[in-house]
Amino acid sequence: MDTLTGLLEGPQARGAFLLKSVFNPPWSLRVEDRAPLSLVTMVRGSAWLLPDEGAPVLVGPGDVAVVRGPAPYTVADSPDTPVQITVDADQRCSTQAGEDITGSMDLGVRTWGSAFQDEHSAVMLSGTYQAPSEIGRRLLGVLPSVLVRRRPASSDTTLVRMLSEEIGKDEPGQEIVLDRLLDLLLIGVLRSWLAAPGTGAPAWYRAQADPVVGPALRLLHESPAHGWTVEELALKVGVSRASLARRFTEIVGEPPVAYLTGWRLALAADLLREPDATVATVARRVGYSSAFALSTAFKRVRGVSPREFRTAPAAATAPAPSGAPRTVVLPTP
Repeated sequence: MDTLTGLLEGPQARGAFLLKSVFNPPWSLRVEDRAPLSLVTMVRGSAWLLPDEGAPVLVGPGDVAVVRGPAPYTVADSPDTPVQITVDADQRCSTQAGEDITGSMDLGVRTWGSAFQDEHSAVMLSGTYQAPSEIGRRLLGVLPSVLVRRRPASSDTTLVRMLSEEIGKDEPGQEIVLDRLLDLLLIGVLRSWLAAPGTGAPAWYRAQADPVVGPALRLLHESPAHGWTVEELALKVGVSRASLARRFTEIVGEPPVAYLTGWRLALAADLLREPDATVATVARRVGYSSAFALSTAFKRVRGVSPREFRTAPAAATAPAPSGAPRTVVLPTP
């Protein structure tokens, strides 16, 4: 398993909130749902995405924007349009006067907004991850506040078109279909971001191409429960202990053993969310000799015990974002 695959296994939608919205200008929607991750794409028309932290960015038809929560943001036809509707944490929509209009603007299956539509109406698709897994949050912690992938020059927007067609259907297994389409859209944007030069991709991703650090990272990810030492890693990679330690720290930003600890605890946090898992079984799966050893390391790094972690809301246990740039617009491929 390569490093990216291991981390992208985390953001896997499970009953994600998906919606097709129709708006007539002027319009402005304030999103305060505190979701950890959302995707926005336009089917028709354009919209300004206005994060509370970061630069405004225009999203056109076929563009896909990834918004890292839980900070609020606004989507509008113009940066100057005053907010008209606010979406809260329960996906309730209300006017600035406090009137609940969630039901009154319902247009059918997963469709909401203005009943009147013409060529000037904007049609927006949005998908919200309610609780990405902990391995996903390890990746999300380095994401910019807003990440926009422009519509490909080849106009290949198959996934957006499929999502637009499927979102209004009410058929058996429809939730699974929508979840997987949302996952594919997200992974596509993330891969574009990581591959584009100068967009702030994290050090662990750039390190995969290094002839020394890349193989060491793969070993750590493939066998996190193994009792790795720097000496053994260096032997496997074919360099001296000092060379591996120095190069790994320079490129990744932390020593190999520190990186392994963080990876093990990220895996442990993900496994702890499984209803039948015990602290002892999780400890063995990620390389700790006992539940006590895992609990000690977990509390030292995260500030809470594994038992406290598993009972806390997912949003409350997400790591603080790193110093990643706030708004990134990827070049048109």
